[in-house]
Amino acid sequence: MEDWQQRTQLLFGEEKMEHIRNARVLVVGLGGVGAYAAELLCRAGVGHLILIDSDTVESTNINRQLPALHSTLGETKVEVLASRYKDINPQLDITVYPIYLKEENIPLLFDSAPFDFIVDAIDTVSPKCCLIIGALERHIKIISSMGAGAKSDITQVRFADIWETYHCGLSKAVRTRLKKLGIRKKFPVVFSTEQSDPKAVLLTDGERNKKSTCGTISYMPAVFGCYLAEYVIKRL
Repeated sequence: MEDWQQRTQLLFGEEKMEHIRNARVLVVGLGGVGAYAAELLCRAGVGHLILIDSDTVESTNINRQLPALHSTLGETKVEVLASRYKDINPQLDITVYPIYLKEENIPLLFDSAPFDFIVDAIDTVSPKCCLIIGALERHIKIISSMGAGAKSDITQVRFADIWETYHCGLSKAVRTRLKKLGIRKKFPVVFSTEQSDPKAVLLTDGERNKKSTCGTISYMPAVFGCYLAEYVIKRL
């Protein structure tokens, strides 16, 4: 056992720690939510991480995103995080793909390696639904993050089945897309029951596949990331 994992093993025991060390977890979307989820998985001792995100660090990310610093502006998020996570766990087996996930490359992703769990932290509907459908079809465990923007009350963050969510625009968009495709399978999500603040939503056409930009506060995406990591770790 690595000394830095001592406290985690004291909590979970050697056998459970071995399951965690052998696990392969795919995290898609390394923004405000996904980067925190991935880091907590790394610090818990998950031995194999696969990270996907096409974005580079921008100044507007600094208020909430783990890889975002003034010193990392313009750098690829997955590369910044890969270096950080290897510094946490030098034995970590990490693979990064600085790509935008699309319907046509999702089958290639699933064929590339086996995954014990998928963390979906994508914030655009089309690739999010394609990833979810692919996981459901292949019977791969998945936990999906819904919208953390335009909200600020961490006490209203919940686990739920996607079909039981409410007061969440992203959840509604995902449900609508899945219904159109004839998908009614259950899967777990993290969402907030808080009503979005309409004053914090700005319509935009400057971002890929996004119709709006939401105001955010530093802690809210991090809390969503904590929920995602807890769900995965407990089930590994």
